[in-house]
Amino acid sequence: MITAQIDVSGLAKRIGDVDAVRDATFSAAPGRVTGFLGPNGAGKSTTLRMLLGLVRPDSGTALIGGRVYGELPDPTGTVGAVLDLAGAHPAMTARGHLQSYCALGGHAADRAEAVAGLTGMAEYLDRRVGGFSTGMRQRLALATALLGDPGVLVLDEPSNGLDPAGIVWLRTFLREFAANGGTVLLSSHVLTELQHGIDDLVLIDRGRTTWAGPLSEFTERGTSLEAAFLELTSGGAAAVPAGAEGIRA
Repeated sequence: MITAQIDVSGLAKRIGDVDAVRDATFSAAPGRVTGFLGPNGAGKSTTLRMLLGLVRPDSGTALIGGRVYGELPDPTGTVGAVLDLAGAHPAMTARGHLQSYCALGGHAADRAEAVAGLTGMAEYLDRRVGGFSTGMRQRLALATALLGDPGVLVLDEPSNGLDPAGIVWLRTFLREFAANGGTVLLSSHVLTELQHGIDDLVLIDRGRTTWAGPLSEFTERGTSLEAAFLELTSGGAAAVPAGAEGIRA
């Protein structure tokens, strides 16, 4: 496992006539699960895609271990990413999909069985992906991200389609990953679940980071993450701890 910190500074991207991201600035540290939250259209997915080198920023930097993704000596051995479910061909078996990605990433073929065991899908390895539920496709996407034994996970809505037991499993898995020194950056809309699973919070609204810091500071006045998030993103400020580090005007 190659551990690394994520550092995003002054990141901006204009898409057509829209400022998708205007000023994203935050860090995600090893040993921590960092929640990346914001309303629909706030710029979360665009920020993650810039971090992973899929979109070129207009300005600012997005670094993993002090380097842009494209300059990492072992990209898939450093970062595992789940951005969508489009990478698995429905006619392939899960085993075939994972072994193909092992070959592409230069990973040992036996990693397919190893990650299937980690993600609870060992018994589904020889089933075709086209017959998978959304929840099983999410597990396959996470298994694919883990093939290189990365120390950084970047996940966009990884709990979509998971049943309650699957959500608890995912939360436990990510907590254990961080406890072993890994870095987790997690974008999600399931606020009630995130409250039990993250250490730090980054809030983005209209393309700008509006708050970044420990979750305990964001909710220290006794409110829930959901209530504080809704109040802040609807224009209120009462739920944000006065003087808390990371608040931006």
